[in-house]
Amino acid sequence: MSIKQQFREGLFTNNPITVQQIGMCATMAITTSLFNGIGMGISVLIILTCCNVVIAAIHKIIPNEIRLAIFVVVIAGFVTMVDLILKAYIPALSKSLGVFIPLIVVNCIIIGRAEAFSQKNSIGPSFWDGIFNGLGYTMILFFMCVIREFLGKGAFGGGLIDISNGFRFTMDGTGAGIQIFNSDFGAKILTSPVGGFITLGTIIGAMQYFLKKSDDKKKRKALEAAAAAEAAPVKEVAE
Repeated sequence: MSIKQQFREGLFTNNPITVQQIGMCATMAITTSLFNGIGMGISVLIILTCCNVVIAAIHKIIPNEIRLAIFVVVIAGFVTMVDLILKAYIPALSKSLGVFIPLIVVNCIIIGRAEAFSQKNSIGPSFWDGIFNGLGYTMILFFMCVIREFLGKGAFGGGLIDISNGFRFTMDGTGAGIQIFNSDFGAKILTSPVGGFITLGTIIGAMQYFLKKSDDKKKRKALEAAAAAEAAPVKEVAE
């Protein structure tokens, strides 16, 4: 599998959320601000990539009977490291995400890629698989944060952007973001738990629509190419 194909699958055609539809619990719970979404996305990307590389490196010596237990131990190790780093250097993010960082241990995206890909492939492809699936996950978190913040509160970049004293990015979660329109006119339901379901369902529906449209276009081109190939010999015989 080429890197280009891995990129396309991780972000679009086999996106862990919109196509595989796994790891959706945290996706709906923490996407109330861009600060949370980007923080969670990068955390999952780092953990997923590191776990993929380690599992790909040791998969040949792991007994099949205990492979899932070994995967969980590896994942738990990297989750613990990321959790401690966040508590030490970005405590506001650690506090905001709360239990959802430790719960990455049982996130189906991590264990799913270990089982489906990295235990069957070498380190290089497994590294890129972790990167691209992590980016695909982060991309959906970003879209959900933007939609829920903008339509729900009329803002963008909550917790991450501060414009009170010039434009700057904050790492303490105190940035008020950019207020685009009065929050009184926002659809406040989108900032509630129900809004997570609505937003995610809409994004999944839109992604499935465009993927089906792209697939139908490819099938149509393949049929046209096949028809042209069949017609060519007939034309040569006639001449």
